Amino acid sequence: MRPESTLEEAHSDDPVLTSERNHLAEAKIALEHMRGRAERIADFAIDELTSHALGVARAKRLAALADDPTIPEFFGRIDYTDETFHIGRRHVRDEVNEPLVIDWRAPMARTFYRATPQAPQGVWRRRRFGFAGGRLTSYEDERLDGGELAESRILREEIERPRVGPMRDIVATIQPDQDEIVRADLDMSLCVQGAPGTGKTAVGLHRAAYLLYTYAAQLRRSGVLVVGPNRAFLGYIGAVLPALGEIGVTQVTIDELVESVSVRAVEPPETAMLKGDPRMAAVLREAVYAGVRRPQESIMVSMGSRRYRVWPEQLRRWVDDLRRGDVRYSVARERLRALISADIRRQREEDGGAPSDRDTARVGRSASVKEALDAFWPAVNALDVVAGILTDPPDVFTPEERVLLRWEKPPVSAKRARWTLADSVLIDEVNDLLERVPGYGHIVVDEAQDLSPMQCRAIARRAAMGSVTVLGDIAQGTTPWATATWAETLRHLGKPDATVEHLTRGYRVPAAVLDIANRILPHIASGVEPATAVRSDSAPVQFVRADRLGPAVLEAARSALLEEGSIGIVVPDSLISTVDKALADIAHEVSNADAEESAEGRITVVPASIVKGLEFDHVVLVEPAAIATGSRGLQRLYVALTRAVSRLVVVHAEPLPAEMLA
Repeated sequence: MRPESTLEEAHSDDPVLTSERNHLAEAKIALEHMRGRAERIADFAIDELTSHALGVARAKRLAALADDPTIPEFFGRIDYTDETFHIGRRHVRDEVNEPLVIDWRAPMARTFYRATPQAPQGVWRRRRFGFAGGRLTSYEDERLDGGELAESRILREEIERPRVGPMRDIVATIQPDQDEIVRADLDMSLCVQGAPGTGKTAVGLHRAAYLLYTYAAQLRRSGVLVVGPNRAFLGYIGAVLPALGEIGVTQVTIDELVESVSVRAVEPPETAMLKGDPRMAAVLREAVYAGVRRPQESIMVSMGSRRYRVWPEQLRRWVDDLRRGDVRYSVARERLRALISADIRRQREEDGGAPSDRDTARVGRSASVKEALDAFWPAVNALDVVAGILTDPPDVFTPEERVLLRWEKPPVSAKRARWTLADSVLIDEVNDLLERVPGYGHIVVDEAQDLSPMQCRAIARRAAMGSVTVLGDIAQGTTPWATATWAETLRHLGKPDATVEHLTRGYRVPAAVLDIANRILPHIASGVEPATAVRSDSAPVQFVRADRLGPAVLEAARSALLEEGSIGIVVPDSLISTVDKALADIAHEVSNADAEESAEGRITVVPASIVKGLEFDHVVLVEPAAIATGSRGLQRLYVALTRAVSRLVVVHAEPLPAEMLA
């Protein structure tokens, strides 16, 4: 049975369209009243702290109710025998608290995404709406009480709609296989292996929004973290969660997550790989505890007019217990100080004295206690620990590896060292050994295939009491330490039992583009299932052979400007300046993905090294042979090829890589 479709242009007086427009107007008025009530929330707090908390809560509520006139209050409807519900991005209720729109995350909205003629789940009709600029323009009905569903035109148009600017939410187009992942329970850790265009990033973000809605009280305390590969990527996805009403989610790059020192140097890839090696975890732990000794002598401490002794047998028991327990190093040192002080206090009380808390604290700060602690549980600094390893790498590494790790010229002090990004991960590991880093209730990790084992451990310690959603594609691994299997990554993330889900239906990338990209796949990840495109009606890929790259790129860019949608010019890192010069005549239309401040142009010039995770309606791919060179070059080319949503133009002076032509 084909969907029944009504278009405004064809039936402007359609009674169904009129009724739905009236419902939309009613929902808009109700949303305005909801904002008004939120603004009028009175502050009856009894103290300044509570008043501040009320103010923050009110601001968040108003932000969640913010109205964007281009985004409709609902995008769908489900009809049961005796009830009808409109589905939207948030709940909208009228003055008597009756629902006008149901939040897409609510349990009753699940059937909008899951119901089929074979399993209607009580739904006899599903209605989708078409909008333009926030105005309802059309609707389309799908009967679920028998027959087969044809392809939804509204759904297809929404998926293919040009996207200028940052990534949008996909609440109107979530597919059943995606919805299964989005609505998984909070205590379930998932790994999503997703081919290009399958929506894995969107699924991960919508899962975060779903969890924040469903487990609000729990996650309000522990929080949700999103970890991305770079700032360009986070800028691209940054508007999705706020558009869904979730503004309290922390979004950081992996480098920002572990940032504790000023990064002022870059090491060779082979050295960075060694620093990311899982052997480093044991090396760092051993270095932290290297100074711990079993006490052999008593501690003598004066309290009042008398001297008291803590015997070595007692000290050894405390040290042994703390070594065996799950107590961080610096915390254990302070606990030893407290145990010694408490024992001296007990002895003083048994002697008839009445020491105060101040007297006990004074004992802990005494020179004799400090001297004893320094002897068998010395204070440790993370920078000194890492600097010591890089000054004199241990024998766990081979002689060749030790040469790579060893500083050519050790710094005068650890504080003045020229630290690298890989070093900051090691420092973060030591910081957690000293004092436990704060954790999160749920962490979404995108492009996880590019994480080193030590970077995975940095995320794992922040997810020790929570769950994770791991997103990535083994075939898109472009770092020297990219993983070969998800089992390895999940083990380092501390979630070896996480469920691995596979997304292979490409909803955004056209078939013509995937056909070329899939030719490369056997050369980079033979065990990964190729993506299949839902869309097969896009323009074919265009190849432009040019003696001079600059003029050809400029012509391709100008041609793309004649079409609707975003434009990305993906360039080998070595040719960025060449392309920038070539586009000088249309510089007002050009921005750079890796620039701190970019122009507001439709064209984005993106180095191939950071294009992962981004997408554009039109892509001009420059010199594939230069992208494909070096370690992981074919992986970078695979990524670059699959950024186009509508049209791909390949401009090249050198012959195309043979893998593209197979």
